Formats: sequence, C-alpha cells, structure tokens
Amino acid sequence: MPDESEETVLIKLPRLVLHGFLHLPRDCRALVLLVHGSGSSRLSPRNRHVAAQLQQHGLGTLLFDLLSPREAEVDERTLHYRFDIRLLAERVVQVLDWSAARHNLRRLPVGLFGASTGAAAALVAAAERPQRVGAVVSRGGRPDLAAAALPRVSAPTLLIVGAADPLVLQLNRDAASQLRCEHRLEVVAGATHLFEEPGALDQASELAARWLDSHLQPAATDLSGRRD
Repeated sequence: MPDESEETVLIKLPRLVLHGFLHLPRDCRALVLLVHGSGSSRLSPRNRHVAAQLQQHGLGTLLFDLLSPREAEVDERTLHYRFDIRLLAERVVQVLDWSAARHNLRRLPVGLFGASTGAAAALVAAAERPQRVGAVVSRGGRPDLAAAALPRVSAPTLLIVGAADPLVLQLNRDAASQLRCEHRLEVVAGATHLFEEPGALDQASELAARWLDSHLQPAATDLSGRRD
C-alpha cells in the first residue's frame, strides 16, 4: 500500500453518480464502507469522526452519499427516500461492486459500518454480497428494517446500542435473535441514540474498530494480484 492518501471520488453507478471520500492509511489492511443513516451524508461531522477513528486502526474508509444531490433535496422536503431500505441497500451493493472493480481496492477485505437506517441497508447488502463483505457493524442501527435478510447474513455482525435508547435496544435484541451468523450486542452505558454524550461516540467507534480489525483478514494476494 502506498503512503497515506485521501481523495474525493465519484462513484459511477449504472443510473447515477454518488459522491464519496476515500481514505487509505499507510499499510491499509482493509476497507470499511460507512453507510449513513436517515437525513445524513458523507459531510456529517459524526460520520467523519467515526471514519477518523477507524483510520487510526489502519482501516481504509469510504464515506459516500446514498442519495444523489437531487434525491437528497427531495428527501429533505418529503422524507421520501430515507426509509426505502430496498433502494438504499441496492446502492450499497452497487458501491461494493464498484470497489471490487477498482484496482487499489479490489484485493482489500471489506467491512460495512451502518448507522440508524443505514445499518439495515448494510445488512441487506451483506446478505446480497456474502463473498465481498467480511464483517458488519451497526451503531444505533435499525437492523429490524432488514427484515427477511437477517437470517441470510453470513458476515460476523456487531450491534452497538446506547443503554439510554431503550426502544432501539429492544429492536436490536429482537433482530439479534434472527441472525444466524456470529454476532454480538454491545450496550454503551449512558449513551442515547446519536451517542452525543461525552466519550460515547469514541467508545462505540473503538468497539467497531476492534470488531472490524479482528474479522477482516488480508487477502492471499497483494494489490498487484501476485500471490504471497
């Protein structure tokens, strides 16, 4: 892996272009796609903070928008897209395929980090691309919205929920009972849905980084395609 790099990327999908920030730390061992939640974007300070925490563990990050600028404008007024899990999951699958075709990413093991409704989209995408997704993290997520996809997820899955977010905590417990893969539920003491309390987001990010780092193993080939 070359020296640390960060770039703005245009993710060209079949019918639209999504905007993203790709950061590859020196000696990058894996790539994590950050799937934002309702009404958020790649520009969210919270999402960028989580990405920076993951990068400190040697994990590459791709922060990307799930919606085009026009769709985001419509959604801001109407909430039309943010709970369309099928559409959002399709976008995540397309970005996974995009990363698999990009020369400096295709050999990296891939994890998904989803927040809120983005966690449901990430879980559905993991079920659709089991050979590409090596681990999943849900933070304050709504895995219940992944519905029938939950038993089909094979990637090790970590569910992180704030203890002061009782409704979402129960939804995560119910969703965990439907998972057939390796999984764990971590409850962060004192944290509410957005993990805004002092230290709460850092604690959640650390839990996520450890899970992803332990489950995303380097491929048997280097980035040029040569065998080790």
